[in-house]
Amino acid sequence: MKNIRTYEGKRVIVVGLAKSGLNAARLLKQLGAKVTVSDQQPLEKNSEAQELQAEGGYTILTGEQKPEQLEAGFDLMVKNPGIPYDVPLIKAAVDAHMPILSEIELASEIAEAELIAVTGSNGKTTTTTMITKMLNQERQAGKSAYAGNIGVPASKVAQELTADDTMVMEVSSFMLLGTTSFHPHIAVLTNIFANHLDYHKTRENYVRAKMRITQNQTAEDYFVVNFDSDELVGLSKQSSAQVVPFSRLGKSHAGAYELDGTLYYQDDAIMQADEVKVPGDHNVENALAAIAVAKIEGRSNAAIKHVLTTFSGVRHRTQYVLTSEGRQFYNDSKATDIEATEMALKGFKQPVVLLAGGLDRGYTFERLTPFFKDHVKAIVLFGETKQLLADAAKKAGVKHIEFTENAETGVPTAYALSDPGDVILLSPANASWDQYPNFEVRGDRYIKAVEKLTGKKEEL
Repeated sequence: MKNIRTYEGKRVIVVGLAKSGLNAARLLKQLGAKVTVSDQQPLEKNSEAQELQAEGGYTILTGEQKPEQLEAGFDLMVKNPGIPYDVPLIKAAVDAHMPILSEIELASEIAEAELIAVTGSNGKTTTTTMITKMLNQERQAGKSAYAGNIGVPASKVAQELTADDTMVMEVSSFMLLGTTSFHPHIAVLTNIFANHLDYHKTRENYVRAKMRITQNQTAEDYFVVNFDSDELVGLSKQSSAQVVPFSRLGKSHAGAYELDGTLYYQDDAIMQADEVKVPGDHNVENALAAIAVAKIEGRSNAAIKHVLTTFSGVRHRTQYVLTSEGRQFYNDSKATDIEATEMALKGFKQPVVLLAGGLDRGYTFERLTPFFKDHVKAIVLFGETKQLLADAAKKAGVKHIEFTENAETGVPTAYALSDPGDVILLSPANASWDQYPNFEVRGDRYIKAVEKLTGKKEEL
C-alpha cells in the first residue's frame, strides 16, 4: 500500500456504508482523514455503523440523509456508487461543487499492484474472473486478485497487495462516475447496451461514464475493446492507449478473435471455441477479452486453455448447479436486464424451461419474443413483471406459461414442465428488489430449492 498524504487532515463524509463504504471509511481514517459516515439504515439495524462506532474515531449519522448534514463542512465526499446524484444530500454536494469520489478511486490511489479494470453492460464479472484465474497461471512472483463490483471492496484488497501483485477490478458505470485520477494499465470494455437509464437519465451519459475507464490511460497502456460493435470501434478512438480488439465475429485479427470455430490471438491458434466450458456465444466473447489481457501479460496458450476448459462459471451468472433425472439446472440470477437473458438463452441448444420475473422498471419484453420462440418450451413467471413477460411468451407461441410466487416456488413447477435433456434456467431479465434484497439472495434461494427438489447438492 502506498503511504499517501492526500487525505491527511481532510474532513470527509462517507455516504452509504455496506462493505465498500465501511472499508473506505477505515482506509480514510488510516490515511489521516477526519471521517463522518452517513447511512440511511437506523443504527440498531446497521451492523457496519455499529462496527465503526465500536472502533471509535468516527462521527456516525444514521437515519434520514438531509442536506443539512453538509453544514458541518467537508472537503470531499465518498459516495456509495448505487446512490443517485439527484437525491437531496448528494445534489447539495454537487451544487456546492464538493468533490465526490467512489471507493475505487481511493483504492487506485493507494494501490502498489498493477491495475486492470473491466467494465461493460454485461460480462464484467465472468471476464474479471477469467482474467484473474489466467494471471494466476505461470506467475513467477505475487498473485492476481479480483475486487470492486464483483463483491470484494477494492480499498481493502488494495491495502493487501504489493508491487508483485495484480488487482483485477470489475468497475460499474456508477463507480466510474466518481473517478478523476483512476488509471488502469489495462482497461477492458466488454459491450454497451442501454442499461441503468433510471440512474444516468440518457444513454449518452451512460456511455460517457463507461468511457471514464480509459480517460487517464496513456500510450504505455492498453484498451481492450469489443470490435463486434461499430459503436465501440468508434469509441476506442477516444482512448490514448494502445487499442487491442477482440471479436467473436472475426472482424479484426489484430487481437483476440474467433475464426472457423477456433480462438486466436493475432496469428496464434489457442483452442477451439466449443472447448470453453461456460455455455453461450457471450461467454466466448468474455473468453476472448480475457485472452487479450492474458496475452498482453505474457501468459502461454496452455495456461489460457487450462482456465477456459475448467472454469464452470461465476456464481449467479449462467452458473451450472447440478443435473438430476437428465435435467440440467442453471442459475443466472445476475440477469437483471433483457440483454443478459437474451445471452443466456442463446447459450443453450437444448430446450429451456425458463424462470423469470422481478422488479417492474417500466419497460416491456417484446425483445425477448424471438428468443422465447427459438429456445423456450415452457416458462414460469413471478414478481411484478410476470404478466408483461407472459404477454411476450404468448406472442412467441410458448405453450406452457405458469405463474408462481417467487423464484424458489417456481422450481417444482419448472421441473414438472420439463423432460430429460432439458435445461431448467433461472434468468429473470429483471432486478430482484421487488421480492429479494439482491440478485445473490434470489439465486441462493433458487439453488436451495433445486437441492430440496432433487435431493442433491450443488456441484462446485
